[in-house]
Amino acid sequence: MSELPPGTGGHGTSTQAVADALRERILEGTFPPGAVLRQDALAQALGVSRTPLRTALAELARDGLVTYEVNRGYAVRAFDLDDVRAAFEVRATLEALACRRAAERGLPPAALARLAACVTRGEAILGKGRLDPSDLPDYRRMNVEFHEAIIAAGGNPWVAEFVGRTRNVPLASDRVILWEDHGIILRSHDDHRRILRALADRDGHRAAGLMWEHVTRAGEILVAHIAARGQDVVPRRVGADATKGDAA
Repeated sequence: MSELPPGTGGHGTSTQAVADALRERILEGTFPPGAVLRQDALAQALGVSRTPLRTALAELARDGLVTYEVNRGYAVRAFDLDDVRAAFEVRATLEALACRRAAERGLPPAALARLAACVTRGEAILGKGRLDPSDLPDYRRMNVEFHEAIIAAGGNPWVAEFVGRTRNVPLASDRVILWEDHGIILRSHDDHRRILRALADRDGHRAAGLMWEHVTRAGEILVAHIAARGQDVVPRRVGADATKGDAA
């Protein structure tokens, strides 16, 4: 696990910077559900002191991402499959709403160009015809940027806030990508291309339908993948490092 970006580490690190770094690692699957977050190891790995780390962990506990137990400390909260299904249902509905609003309002050329650049980046990665593990972080960043740009373009701050709440169920986050089947990822990325076309055409109904189907199908695939393993944890090869992470 890498340290915080230059200029943010050390004793002067803000609690928010530490909380954001930990939240991102939980959402992307570096720390799977149930992982114990040992403060000494985390402080060393992040290059921070324990003071902002303790406050950041308390903030994540209030958000429902981690739990605290006496004599055990903090651990990443585990969610069952019903939680994941419910979160995806809400996320699909809200992101579809954002898509419809964005299309009907009309995206400025700069916003459309940004989304087109995301699609192009994804195509370049998938154009190899195989899934290279080293490409996962770049693909994830592209995916997050694509979804967040559309939510922002929808112009409804409540949509952004409530989608953010669904991401407190880590498995329902857009940071989690099953990087195993090239065909599935290719089909998912084709959704991005079609969503972009609907947005450019200002077809709100089609844009909303495509986004709803896109998020819903991603949830169904992920839930089926986890259920097949008989466990409610982030599977291997999901997330940045495809491991349980440096939590201990």
